[in-house]
Amino acid sequence: MEILLEEHERLDEVNDKLSLIQKLDGLTFGTDALLLAGFVGKPAGRALELGGGSGIISLLLATRERFSHIDCLEIQEPYAELIERNIRLNKLDDRVTAILGDVRTFPVRAETGRYDAVFSNPPYMTVDSGASCVKDAKEIARHEHFGGIVDFTAAASRALKYGGTFYVVFRPERLADLFSACRASGLEPKRLCFVSARRELPPSMVLLEARRGGKVGLYVTPPLILSEDGQDTEEMTYILEHGKFPAPYERRTPCRTSRT
Repeated sequence: MEILLEEHERLDEVNDKLSLIQKLDGLTFGTDALLLAGFVGKPAGRALELGGGSGIISLLLATRERFSHIDCLEIQEPYAELIERNIRLNKLDDRVTAILGDVRTFPVRAETGRYDAVFSNPPYMTVDSGASCVKDAKEIARHEHFGGIVDFTAAASRALKYGGTFYVVFRPERLADLFSACRASGLEPKRLCFVSARRELPPSMVLLEARRGGKVGLYVTPPLILSEDGQDTEEMTYILEHGKFPAPYERRTPCRTSRT
């Protein structure tokens, strides 16, 4: 098919042989999106992405047939249109739907309790943290101008079926905010992974799985190190090759140890 790029756009071939149109003045496909797509657990029925950007996470999961259908919600109209173009470009019209909407008002009544899973790479900076401009697409993606983490967890909880799962990538320095928002929304944290670029560096991101109506019990996975001596680690290589995390990162319940 003929691909018409607008000004300040580029076309890339990314993981899973997907073609992705990206806006050069916006956030482009990065490690956080790739890891979140791999962190999503067992295949389920219908899923919702909150804050789709270019749509890459939904496209990856659709290509891997993790869900029967994915609705991809995005508040910025140019990016909702971009998601739709990327869906058509990769011939995934029957598996992904772009929706222009606001996490603070979504889901509408018909969508409440409809989804088996919700996933999100939400803005991770508060509005008062550094310079930001509400008219700048990149800053909107980074700062909580149109919904903070509480709004995202609340939307996820409303959209999920009871027992459904929420997956999110966030920043370690706001982990307390993330846990608090999840519990306030009825989402119980169940699996947590700290991610570091190199072994000697502190974590730069966290991945969390939470369950609507879940019981208390959090499994903290081994830390994920992305590179060592300038090369991808064995774990990162596995994620790149298989599109999912290796077994030690997929446990569902905490280890039980006896007291001495």
